[in-house]
Amino acid sequence: MKVKVKQIKSTIKIPENQRRVMESLGLRKINQEKIFQLNAPILGMIKKVSHLVLVEEVKES
Repeated sequence: MKVKVKQIKSTIKIPENQRRVMESLGLRKINQEKIFQLNAPILGMIKKVSHLVLVEEVKES
């Protein structure tokens, strides 16, 4: 299953470890989107910064 992760809030004034998670997801600007294959490490990163991102399921064709 693939998911689209979109940054909806700024990383200003958030803890350093959450900022690093956002960078490792490849999200550096608001409204930036990335598509990931859902697996355990990605799911853990999404949960850690769930208040900063919007997650949507992507239909595979």
